[in-house]
Amino acid sequence: MKTSRILLTAATALAVTLVPLSAQAGGAVSTVVDGLNNPRGLAFAPDGSLYVAEAGRGGDGPCMAGPEGEEVCFGTSGAVTEIDRGHAERVLTGLPSLAGRDGSQAIGPSDVAFHGKGGMYVTVGLGADPAVRDALPPAGHDLLGRLLHNGKPVADIAGYEATANPDGGLADSNPNAVLALPGGRVVVDSGGNSLLWVPQKGKISTIATFPTRTATAPDGSQVPMQSVPTSVALGPDGALYVGELTGFPFPKGEARVYRVEPGKAPQVYAQGFTNVIGIAFAHGKLYVLEIAHNGLLSGDPSGALIQADRSGAHRVVTTQLTTPGGLALRDGKAYVSDCGACPNPPDRGSGSVVRIGL
Repeated sequence: MKTSRILLTAATALAVTLVPLSAQAGGAVSTVVDGLNNPRGLAFAPDGSLYVAEAGRGGDGPCMAGPEGEEVCFGTSGAVTEIDRGHAERVLTGLPSLAGRDGSQAIGPSDVAFHGKGGMYVTVGLGADPAVRDALPPAGHDLLGRLLHNGKPVADIAGYEATANPDGGLADSNPNAVLALPGGRVVVDSGGNSLLWVPQKGKISTIATFPTRTATAPDGSQVPMQSVPTSVALGPDGALYVGELTGFPFPKGEARVYRVEPGKAPQVYAQGFTNVIGIAFAHGKLYVLEIAHNGLLSGDPSGALIQADRSGAHRVVTTQLTTPGGLALRDGKAYVSDCGACPNPPDRGSGSVVRIGL
């Protein structure tokens, strides 16, 4: 039995689609596993297994106002799933989830990361003022807005937002991406517009915050637009790179990827993207995943995977994606969690993990 399964909960089997391991033509998309509930971040473990965070489909309540004012209901349908040699199992279950009554737009387990054989790190989102946790059952109060290690909370990211408030705005926390490094973990708090350092021992600290800009709203007015960072990757030069979703009005072509060196202000590395949800490097090349290629207000759920360089050149790898939620690269292929914000019926999730030839 693998160490991860000893440390985590009993596994739950999932239906999978087997896919040949032969090389794919560039941009070709094939399904690796389906039946997932709002799948988000992905990562490969040291043994080569692929793990994906499932934000879940919410539950029966209590219910509350969500990030965009819609009603979301609490449940424990969040999970982390392992995919290994054509077989998928939920290896961590019972995690908190907030979602619409149709199981869509869930907030729950957001990302997963590994460093050596030290176990699995998982971020659990919140998308609200940290104080709302006080009205939720123990699974929500104790796990939402936190970083978990092998299923147990080790850092209260939302609590740090409540006390430190790095960007100086209204208290709002939504831990999203996590990157495991020697000595600690880097966490992106999308709600707090911040990049945080969580040391192996000691207190959370702020690496960087990301600027608010002005954008044109649908009615033509100029409004402040938050950065909403969503993703982080270690670049080939050893710097951190952060992709942003952007806040309302989510304009097409205005999302950026920043280069971050601790102690220095973030610098724009690449731009011209729309609503970035994931980034990764392979062989020195930057790949950017967009959750909505035409913008979140367009009504078009098509996402896109793009290869980009600092000169501004973009190569669209594929747009055959639906509200994708996470990206991992390996052996000349991209693995993407698809339908990461779709309605999910109780009997079977509508999300999947797909493989794309680069």
